[in-house]
Amino acid sequence: MTLSILGHLFVLLAVVCYALILLHAFQRSVGTGFMALCLPPYFVYYAFSQFEHRRKGLILAGFLGLFVLGVVLRAFGLSQAVSGAHPL
Repeated sequence: MTLSILGHLFVLLAVVCYALILLHAFQRSVGTGFMALCLPPYFVYYAFSQFEHRRKGLILAGFLGLFVLGVVLRAFGLSQAVSGAHPL
């Protein structure tokens, strides 16, 4: 249970980082924002090449790292809940 909650928290923080990058894309132009919103490969390209922020590294690490870690923790917490094992 605790792993699943922690996973949800990490995914929520990753969504906040995603929203910061998406907001920057829409401020650049509406077309760029819609491309970043609708095309995930373009979003990753935009985040690494055109996104400009003083904490760019932290935001990108939060977006990619926390998302992956959150999904893994949620999956592990779900597998423990289904199998009946006691969570950590």
